[in-house]
Amino acid sequence: MSKEQLQQIANTIRGLSMDGVQKANSGHPGLPMGMADVATVLFNEVLQFNPANPNWFNRDRFILSGGHGSMLLYSLLHLYGYKVSMDDLKQFRQWGSITAGHPEYRETPGVETTTGPLGQGLANAVGMALGEAILSSTYKDSSGSAIDHYTYVMAGDGDLEEGLSHEVCSFAGHNKLSKLILLYDSNDITIDGETKLSYSEDTHKRFEAYGWDVQKINGHDYDEIKTAIEKAKKTATPSIIICRTIIGFGSPNKAGSEESHGAPLGEEEVLLAKKQLGLPETKFYVAPEVYAATAEKMQQGSTLEKEWKKRFDQYLDSNPVEGEELLNRLNGKLPDFEVPEFEVGGALASRIASGKVIEKIVDSIPSLIGGSADLTPSNKTMVKSHRACSAGQMNCNYIHYGVREFGMGAIMNGLALYGGFIPYGGTFFVFSDYMRSAVRMSALMSLKLIYVFTHDSIGLGEDGPTHQPVEHLSSLRAIPGLITFRPADANETAIGWKTALNNAGPTALILSRQNLKTLEQSYIDNKAYGSPEAGGYIVSEDEGHDLILIAAGSEVGLALDAKQLLNDKNIKVRVVSMPSQEIFSKQDEAYKNMILPPESRARLAVEAGATQSWYKYVGLDGDVVGMDVFGASAPANILFEKFGFTPENVAMRAAALLAK
Repeated sequence: MSKEQLQQIANTIRGLSMDGVQKANSGHPGLPMGMADVATVLFNEVLQFNPANPNWFNRDRFILSGGHGSMLLYSLLHLYGYKVSMDDLKQFRQWGSITAGHPEYRETPGVETTTGPLGQGLANAVGMALGEAILSSTYKDSSGSAIDHYTYVMAGDGDLEEGLSHEVCSFAGHNKLSKLILLYDSNDITIDGETKLSYSEDTHKRFEAYGWDVQKINGHDYDEIKTAIEKAKKTATPSIIICRTIIGFGSPNKAGSEESHGAPLGEEEVLLAKKQLGLPETKFYVAPEVYAATAEKMQQGSTLEKEWKKRFDQYLDSNPVEGEELLNRLNGKLPDFEVPEFEVGGALASRIASGKVIEKIVDSIPSLIGGSADLTPSNKTMVKSHRACSAGQMNCNYIHYGVREFGMGAIMNGLALYGGFIPYGGTFFVFSDYMRSAVRMSALMSLKLIYVFTHDSIGLGEDGPTHQPVEHLSSLRAIPGLITFRPADANETAIGWKTALNNAGPTALILSRQNLKTLEQSYIDNKAYGSPEAGGYIVSEDEGHDLILIAAGSEVGLALDAKQLLNDKNIKVRVVSMPSQEIFSKQDEAYKNMILPPESRARLAVEAGATQSWYKYVGLDGDVVGMDVFGASAPANILFEKFGFTPENVAMRAAALLAK
């Protein structure tokens, strides 16, 4: 395509972006106007996609990490044939529209991931590139790989200032993810003003130090853009193309200024910009020849998919066993698997029980890919049959993320988005703080993945309050769409894994460092007691109970011990284990009332964590034995005693409820 045609498309994108932001009276015109040339070359000359089938698996992935510039992406999707209509563009940022303020996964065809929190789109792209590297290495024969494509991500100064970008770009360089190409919008402007206010590092040297290939180009020169991308595709490492651009390009009075970043240009400035860009004053204008030019690309996409489908079918025919496995992975079909059963009478830390579950299931579920943020021996996330990923060895199913908790969570999101993977990753529960934003994005996008959080309470012991999670359970329980599961013993741990693997969204398994007694299993077969899989069930019951003890995790055993003391005082007790408040809350009223009868108002919840999330179950007449202070450094048994987690204190607090 000629430079003149490319420029006409790019300027059309600028016009649509200005108009969308102006009509909404909010948004960010600067990025779309600055990166329109790069985006046009990428979509028109390089990117492999088929708008008729946005989910074609071998498509190139394109991620707009700076999600605030969403009108760039929506304009591209509209022009290149995705189901994003002109009316959709006109409804930018409005209620019920598929053109939200920031791109939202599942809501808009062609949007690969939800972006907005800066740096996370870049991290997701690293996960997608890792996914491609693993599948292309795992499913190949003498004729080549069944999967073979590139991942492109567009990121700006803000993305690269975020600490997350350091974590994931270091990871990508170390693992030589050569099919990852970063188009860096280097315009020297942030919301506050020029980047020199807070940012002066040498990006070129930074990425060279990561082991990336680095190029620097004029981001408004079509020849330079295309040549750089073609060169990047041939490197043996990840690539960054530093695109020197002018934010708000085309705006006579606001180009190159923070004024064009996050606010409408104003009606008068929009008209001046259109005049300078050679566009008519008509709002949301697209010339017929622009539609005609982009239509050619749509036809190419259909042809590309058909050609790939032939190669893919040949691979399936030549490799029936591997081919069936790959198809099941791509279709999200979970194979049959069995979790272990643990004998009553023993005692096992739930993190160790989790490791035994992984050992049992890992070979049965090819899509399951594990990892840890440099705590593999403590998290018990790796077993003998795992194959660790490394540069040059991507036929693998275990990832060493290094001390990069946030990076791990965001890369896991990328793997889940990519398809064919059920990622799980481990770290100490207290470090979920580092990665909470990634966990939130997992839930926002309803991604199927598993967080393995171990060392779940003051039971951690001597490492002290810096490593003892207190408020973390309440914090995660507050995230809509996230299932937390804190098992009371080894068998509940196995049920937690089974629940996580069958859950359509993200699950956090909250596991102990210390040993937990394996509970009697008679409750599992007693329908009157409910089921662990329902999130809450009866562990022990005195007929005609006077009060209810509700607990989770290690404190279920404590509640059972307290019950004995209460029984000695002729107080009848029901003990409820509630490993998952989220699952329990989804049960029908009949089930919830069976486990927690409304007339049973004397209720005491027990958990070595913040009390906040328990009051909805104990009510105004109940009480909570919990941790609303930080812990301390001492052996675990001393800590439990000092903070009131003893059978005697629990029994006393419970009995006090009957005296009200």
